[in-house]
Amino acid sequence: MLDLAIVVVSYNTKDLLRICLRSIYASEGDFSYHITVVDNHSADGSLDMVRDEFPQAGAVAATHNGGFAYANNLGLTAYGYAQGKPITGLPRYALLLNPDTELPPTALASMLALMNERPELGAAGPKLILPDGTLDKACRRAFPTPGSFIYRGIGLSKLFPNNERFAQYNLTFLPEDEEAEVDSVVGAFMMVRSEAVEAVGLLDESFFMHGEDLDWAYRIKQKGYKIWYYPQVHVLHHKGAASKGNPRVRVAFYQSMAIFVRKHYRAETPTWMYWTIMVGIALKGGVDVSATWLRRVLPSGVVYT
Repeated sequence: MLDLAIVVVSYNTKDLLRICLRSIYASEGDFSYHITVVDNHSADGSLDMVRDEFPQAGAVAATHNGGFAYANNLGLTAYGYAQGKPITGLPRYALLLNPDTELPPTALASMLALMNERPELGAAGPKLILPDGTLDKACRRAFPTPGSFIYRGIGLSKLFPNNERFAQYNLTFLPEDEEAEVDSVVGAFMMVRSEAVEAVGLLDESFFMHGEDLDWAYRIKQKGYKIWYYPQVHVLHHKGAASKGNPRVRVAFYQSMAIFVRKHYRAETPTWMYWTIMVGIALKGGVDVSATWLRRVLPSGVVYT
């Protein structure tokens, strides 16, 4: 049985993808793995590079850019995962991995050892480090509750990063190097037990980009599994390589926030609070998307607020 099925979704990240794949193939440890790269309709020759330089990897060409969940599901399906199907013959674990990550040689072995030793874990992720040496805060999160939406929206989470109530979403009050049970790790590196995939099914493709990992973790925890942040493993994350400065991605982010709230909280949230949150998401999203668009169209060097 294959120990680890790795799915890497790429969109116009050929150079970083090459580095990522090299780092995976330099992995050390006694375990079996296979990589499937799903290309989300890139225009930079990413898939040709994979076929030429890494013929041992699987290569799947998406017919269109259907988003992160869609492409990951294509990769998972290639390993036999399917909605509501038994796990007989499947790999022991699946790993969602971004092409803008670089793994140290022992990362996979260490994460697998953790999952092997802790059968109660449905999913786990390492400490993700940005190129400037700081923590990628998305690598350990609480679920975005109605309260945390409000605290983030009015800026209290930034003003009081060490307050457990106001900073509950990004857990900035926890020490970065302390392992902990969390609500969610990030899809940039998300190792999931196959039994958990069997229990909850594949990723929800109504999320185009962002939020699908939170939703998957939410469903996994509903089945009684734990999600674990494991900072003993460090992974470099060149975050936003395929999406930075793209207004469509910012739109997708706020759409995903709205989908998550509607899917998981509408039934239990007072009507006034639900609509306050939804209007807040729309307003904040409108400002953010507009600013992102302006940064793209204004000449470089122009100062604006």
